[in-house]
Amino acid sequence: MGISFWNYISGDMAIDLGTANTLIYLKGQDIVIDEPSIVARNSRTGQIIAVGNDAKEMLGKTHQDIEVIRPLKDGVIANFEVTEGMLQGFIKKVKISRIARPRMVIGVPTGITEVEKRAVKDSAERANAREVFLIGEPVAAAIGIGLEIDKPVGNMIVDIGGGTTEIAVIALDGIVTHESVRIGGDEMDEAIVQYFKREHNLLIGERTAENIKCEIGSATAVEEVTMAVKGRNLIAGIPKTIEVTSSEIREALRDTVDAIVQSVTESLEKTPPELSSDILDRGIILTGGGALLKGLDQRLRDETQLPVNVAENPLLTVAYGTGKVLENIDKYMSVLT
Repeated sequence: MGISFWNYISGDMAIDLGTANTLIYLKGQDIVIDEPSIVARNSRTGQIIAVGNDAKEMLGKTHQDIEVIRPLKDGVIANFEVTEGMLQGFIKKVKISRIARPRMVIGVPTGITEVEKRAVKDSAERANAREVFLIGEPVAAAIGIGLEIDKPVGNMIVDIGGGTTEIAVIALDGIVTHESVRIGGDEMDEAIVQYFKREHNLLIGERTAENIKCEIGSATAVEEVTMAVKGRNLIAGIPKTIEVTSSEIREALRDTVDAIVQSVTESLEKTPPELSSDILDRGIILTGGGALLKGLDQRLRDETQLPVNVAENPLLTVAYGTGKVLENIDKYMSVLT
């Protein structure tokens, strides 16, 4: 798709600044960046060498002069300087004018503090933004799905990202109740790493753990499958391959899945009765990468006795929601901060 001259000059963009992935929607176009929130830099000079996919390729394979960093943790900025450099790196990948001072709409967790909000805005402004708006990720996800959030009807969104799980009941352009727990895909990966250390004396990397989660991870009993996993034996110190089953990985993920389910039930307990009846009719919608964990929707159905549906494109809903807001800021001004 061609880019208009005005969009080339303005470069207005919506950003889903996630712990695991950053997505950028360019005004008048579509999602133009969908890459891991990872930076590789020279540890001696601080110079950024690569961002996104290029940096992820280096993960676990660098020498002492290169460090690979994930500058966001639990949905918020953990390293201000590196986040700023990462944003600048991604913006360079977007084909906009060098003189552009874009307006930015950025999705953030609802549970972050004012200080953390300020850090996000400062990073965007230092990446040459002329104006920065923030929107809660569950609200952005609801807009991205196409829900009419301005109506007096309750919608429940569970957005499971890399660092946080956001649970919100939304009505009349606002969040009525919300739970923000710092558990997500990263904690699932770490749980798998620790399980292999504890049960198999095998050290695996986070990329391997993520692959295992995606391939055979599940929240409920599913068809039993196995997978060959390569790692380093902690006793002999040499590479080793073992076979693991989906039931083993389900056991490894049990605590993190239980925590997510518990947070959803707690949020339902806080929901006003009139909105609860809406949720009974409309169900719970799952978004974010964690929504793709096999059987999670069924587990939540079993626990809540409510309809549970996974959004059509769960990885993209926040990005598309922030994009819709960017395209019509005046309409959505009441949900921005």
